[in-house]
Amino acid sequence: MRSPRRKVRSEPRSARLSPSRDFPGGVRMPHAGGCLCGNLRYEVATDPLWVTACFCTFCQRATGSQGMVEPIFDVAVFRFTDGTPKRYTHISGGSGKAVYVHFCPDCGTKIHLTFERWPDRLGVYAGTFEDPGWFEFTPENSKYIFLDEAVRGTLVPAGFKTYGQHAASPDGDPRDPVILDEVLHVR
Repeated sequence: MRSPRRKVRSEPRSARLSPSRDFPGGVRMPHAGGCLCGNLRYEVATDPLWVTACFCTFCQRATGSQGMVEPIFDVAVFRFTDGTPKRYTHISGGSGKAVYVHFCPDCGTKIHLTFERWPDRLGVYAGTFEDPGWFEFTPENSKYIFLDEAVRGTLVPAGFKTYGQHAASPDGDPRDPVILDEVLHVR
């Protein structure tokens, strides 16, 4: 049996990214993405609230890489336009709270995370966007977390907020960041 293939689109990229409908409340939907097989598609209505680069062992295993870039949104600005994801529950070793991984039931692509600790937020796996670089990733809106668990060779640019563990303590209180004066090379 052949696996389903993503539909090839003939229109130019700019036409695909043009919003074609309104999100509830009249917000336009210009940013779209989906899974490898194309059966799950989603849209977000706004720029991310912030962007997190996470290097915890959970994100390393979930991505099969050294970490994950995760733009964070209000759940109200995210919606699936095609398909229904499955959900896996992971209990965080740091907070003891559930992290829910939403993924394609056909190809297994992880699309986004939701959180027991922050039920009004979600984090999208950045690589699932049609254009994974559409959002700003700057010292003003981004942070690097779990650097104590980062693999050797990880580079962190100067000027960004950094944390050895999560930016919030297990009880939810914010931790103070360290702002780097120079590039950090994890050895």
